[in-house]
Amino acid sequence: MKKFMQDDFLLQTPSAQKLYAAVSDTPIIDYHCHLDAKEIYENVKFENLTEAWLKADHYKWRAMRNMGVSEELITGNASDYDKFVAWATVMPYLAGNPLYHFSHLELKKYLGIDEALSPETAEKIWNMAKNVLSDTGARQIMEKANVEAVITTNDPTETLEYHVKLKKENFRIKVLPAFRPDKALNIEKPGFNAYVKVLAASAGTEITDLDSLKYALKTRLDYFVSSDAVASDHGLDYVPAYSSEALSAETVFGCVLSGKPVTKADTDNFKFEMLRFLGTEYYKRGMVMEIHFGCVRNPNSVTFAQIGADSGFDCIRRDTDADNLFALLDALRSANALPKTLLFSLNPADNDFLVSLSGAFNDDADGIKGKVQQGSAWWFNDHFDGMNKQISTYAAGMPIDSFIGMLTDSRSLLSYARHDYFRRILANYLGNLVESGMYPENCFGYLEKIARDVAYENVKAYFNL
Repeated sequence: MKKFMQDDFLLQTPSAQKLYAAVSDTPIIDYHCHLDAKEIYENVKFENLTEAWLKADHYKWRAMRNMGVSEELITGNASDYDKFVAWATVMPYLAGNPLYHFSHLELKKYLGIDEALSPETAEKIWNMAKNVLSDTGARQIMEKANVEAVITTNDPTETLEYHVKLKKENFRIKVLPAFRPDKALNIEKPGFNAYVKVLAASAGTEITDLDSLKYALKTRLDYFVSSDAVASDHGLDYVPAYSSEALSAETVFGCVLSGKPVTKADTDNFKFEMLRFLGTEYYKRGMVMEIHFGCVRNPNSVTFAQIGADSGFDCIRRDTDADNLFALLDALRSANALPKTLLFSLNPADNDFLVSLSGAFNDDADGIKGKVQQGSAWWFNDHFDGMNKQISTYAAGMPIDSFIGMLTDSRSLLSYARHDYFRRILANYLGNLVESGMYPENCFGYLEKIARDVAYENVKAYFNL
């Protein structure tokens, strides 16, 4: 029986251990996260583990609710210590859950605490972590994790004030914004017209029709690029379809501005056109387009009304309409304007499809390694089985050496342990190919290069960092 989370954690063979050793110390480029640049600039310090761990982590909130913990101890007014004890009480029952591994990797790697969290150890770990956190700011956590760059997620109307300040002071870790124009595309959602006014003000222009909306977005996109943005991101509930029988995007936009009703097919035409337009603009600027889709947002209307969005009540969408990606990618490729594109579906049933679709659009137009590819296992899939499945599916359908690897998709500064988790799983997968006779031992040097490429080199080149 192996001891819990020792140096060979998740590394089942000598080959896996050797491959992990080749990548364990490579820098981290976290190309999609939800960190607040202000916290990094101000080098915020957390008073305790509740502030560092629980205040914005809907993964943990969801687990606590599923174990019957009162909302008062999750997002309510209970003390930080009582909330932490409630989390510690849940921890021993998370066998097989990635939160168990993530939490203990974070404790060990960044706080120096090599002890299992439980009700019995809660007070001791609370005090140990408090001592470490009192002398550790956001920047020190990132430096300890060997972070080289992070790409945050930002609305087009944001000033990017703290990204600019970090750049001016030459902070050694790059903190770059990503352009996330979801609110400008979600024309069917409440508040769209109010958002258009905010966007117009931020762009210093009027928005009265589709052309002026596009102009405003291009203006803000240029500002993001001037602030070193290298990526965009789109969070779609599903992939919209274009219909020749529905209203044009320009007509749909005019109808919504004037309060006239439109159909789902109409709004899908608007979204499709905006994705096509933005994809073309990203290509012109050499930016990466990330598309995340397949989530049902806030299906529990009662808790949404009580607690709000991003609180742990979302779920996987069964029908993601992923087939509609054909038309979007083809429209961009036909115009010679297909940007580097990362495709993430929350539904793992789309894994094989996304890999095969990506391969269909990787031609020699730009000579970019893995130009279109499936993104890493995301959200409900970033666990041991989910990462293994994503890696093996990718390797079966495309050269694994083209993959750009892991991201955190997190609001927590301690979540870089997920990169270590991924690297261990990757090393174990590649090592098992040798140990099982599926890859020759005398070509092991190539596997070491693959491991390093996927862990670091590919993502650095892909985002031109």
